[in-house]
Amino acid sequence: MKKRRKRTKAGSPQVITKAVTHIGLEAPNPGKLTTLDTLAEVYLALTQQYVTLFCSNEVPNGFRAPCFLTSLSERWHRVAIQQAAGIAKSWRSNRANAYEDYLDQLSEYQEQKTDGTLEDQAKEPEWREWNIPTLRQPCIQANGNVIKLEEAEDSTFDYWLNVSTLDKGHPLLIPVKLADYHKEQLTDPQTGKRRKINSSVTLNKRDEVWWLTLTYDETVAVATSPDAPVIGIDVGIANFLTTSDGKQYGTFNGKLRKRQKQDREKRRRKAKLRKCLEKRGVPKDKLPSTSSATGQRLIRHVRQEINRAVNLCFDEHQDCQFAYEQLSVASMRFKARTMNAYMRASNLAHIPDHITWNATKRGVLATRVKSAYSSQECHMCHYVDRKNRPNQQTFCCRVCGHTTHADTNASQNIASRLGDLELRACQNRQEVKALLMRRHEQWKQKFRHSVVVPPVQLGLWACSEASTDVG
Repeated sequence: MKKRRKRTKAGSPQVITKAVTHIGLEAPNPGKLTTLDTLAEVYLALTQQYVTLFCSNEVPNGFRAPCFLTSLSERWHRVAIQQAAGIAKSWRSNRANAYEDYLDQLSEYQEQKTDGTLEDQAKEPEWREWNIPTLRQPCIQANGNVIKLEEAEDSTFDYWLNVSTLDKGHPLLIPVKLADYHKEQLTDPQTGKRRKINSSVTLNKRDEVWWLTLTYDETVAVATSPDAPVIGIDVGIANFLTTSDGKQYGTFNGKLRKRQKQDREKRRRKAKLRKCLEKRGVPKDKLPSTSSATGQRLIRHVRQEINRAVNLCFDEHQDCQFAYEQLSVASMRFKARTMNAYMRASNLAHIPDHITWNATKRGVLATRVKSAYSSQECHMCHYVDRKNRPNQQTFCCRVCGHTTHADTNASQNIASRLGDLELRACQNRQEVKALLMRRHEQWKQKFRHSVVVPPVQLGLWACSEASTDVG
């Protein structure tokens, strides 16, 4: 079941949109699904045209006037524009975040080059332009203007899909049969009646089979008090979740890491075999697929481990509110391809989404905060420096000597940023770093009046002893 949350004011009831998925369409007349295939082909081509337009030349606008010729009706044309605008908005947002991170990396590279602290093997960051999204699989996100879900009067089927087709005046009626677990999801446990289903539906075609997605809204009251204790959550690969009280939940290491290596080697062998067969002139339809069934199973297993980790974290921190990092996985890049594959397999982007969903369905307050420099900032004195982390697990401030686990320090910084209006007003990473360094200078002024030992000497001494103490 997929879920999404509608935006509401803090403290007000949360409205969750739950989706009932994997409802297969099996029409008694195969010609009905053939007609749907023809409609989807035209719709997919039109949507791709507007995706290209909104990603390259124009700002995404779901109410734009039609500009491409098509055999679809005006109502279908409007649905295609709105779906393309949503895709383009997401693509532009991810690209903007990635370009901002590139500028930050370039600025940091130039700063280290000027200071003479640049490593010999370090390369100047390069910007790789993003490709315009290509729609490969038919996906129709339709509203009630073109597809209506009608209850069936007989007992054979549960619903009928009334689909407008290319042939005006001749709609397509597709029967929908719900499984027992679908009926259970759509039944309100309090009243025992079937829930009110939203008018919008989604149709996806996977492996020559059409699947229907229905949605319904559920209101969940927020039970967490605004003055409840704050728990910061740091997201990572070595540990999926690390909280500000020092607890860790889930990991990608061990069996998951081993399975990821095996799947990657299998894909590489398939790719080599495919290249050899292409050189020998083997037709494309007879070439082995580069996709892997084990890869799909690994993705599902990783998501299950993430879900278990998030659920356990919430169960052990009841009557608390959460602050978690605003993670931009789309902009993360490593120099080594192995690390990029490792990061993609860990499915980091799923963690913040599941935290949001879990908090919403439980009625718990969970707020995303800016995570810029949270892993480099010292929680005690706010000093920001990459050298504060002598290794992946250890954090040791070079000024005040504060030593702890690196993920714990980051989660403590995230917890302290909840409600920080001054930091929230920062527009980019440069402003965030400038603010943190100003706070560090204020800390130094207080430190000089209370401690005799120079903070720099204390920090250097502590860092030299920390790498063997913190694991």
